[in-house]
Amino acid sequence: MKVAVLGAAGGIGQALSLLLNTQLPSGSELSLYDVAPVVPGVAVDLSHIPTGVAVKGFGKDDLADALTGCDIVLIPAGVPRKPGMDRSDLFNINAGIVKSLVEAIADNCPEACVGIITNPVNTTVAIAAETLKAKGVYNKNKLFGVTTLDVIRAETFVAELKGLNVESVHVPVIGGHSGTTILPLLSQVDGVEFSDEEVASLTTRIQNAGTEVVEAKAGGGSATLSMGQAAARFCLSLVDAMKGQNVVEYTYVETNSDDAEFFSHPVRLGPNGVEEILSYGDLSDFEQKAKEDMLEGLRGDIKLGQDFVNG
Repeated sequence: MKVAVLGAAGGIGQALSLLLNTQLPSGSELSLYDVAPVVPGVAVDLSHIPTGVAVKGFGKDDLADALTGCDIVLIPAGVPRKPGMDRSDLFNINAGIVKSLVEAIADNCPEACVGIITNPVNTTVAIAAETLKAKGVYNKNKLFGVTTLDVIRAETFVAELKGLNVESVHVPVIGGHSGTTILPLLSQVDGVEFSDEEVASLTTRIQNAGTEVVEAKAGGGSATLSMGQAAARFCLSLVDAMKGQNVVEYTYVETNSDDAEFFSHPVRLGPNGVEEILSYGDLSDFEQKAKEDMLEGLRGDIKLGQDFVNG
């Protein structure tokens, strides 16, 4: 496998690159790109770790070389959230970054699976889709918003609250990737009962977990290590699926549902990306209302991305 990380010198990018370097199948290539001048150093640093993965760093003039021949491209590039910033405040800066990187993907590795990590994901995935359409290479089965962080947070918080082994906890999370668009389906957690108060407080905590990190870092950044782990998990699931394994992940993709044009669903992954979009099942009354209340905002986020590309 050849995997590119675009924005590899940042907080998420470095954590993600380290995890991929130690976990990708032996014989894989890891292509690290960033406009920051430290990226060759990040690549050299990683190359000293004894793994079967070949690591190369590419600076701002070498994006085409970084992308050529890639099977998977992950995009954490952009500016992180700071205290007091909403994810929508990031939009103007990060929208342009994502558009230019996706144009380069269209030109150099149009068949690659693309995982968008750059916030606001609700909007940047729509930007990527419209950019790929304009280049004539859009394949809805190969474009993903990486929402795995919401899943791993939900599983961690449920396990903490209920005193469970986190490895045995599975929490579906649907919708989008910011605020109230993040919808954990606590009613579907096997073998666990929640009171109405627990459902309300857990849901709010999962939705605001990013802010919890931003505030705890006191201006020093946003979620980088947990996001790196989430993105690595998603990438490795894609790798397994491309090798023929049966893999299901929750991810923000183009759907044919009535909810929104893009929506985080359970997805069966395969050699060509999305093999099948699975039903997210029955919702509780609380979840149904939460979904209905957030759809207008999610659709607005998507339209914002489409309008950014199409004017």
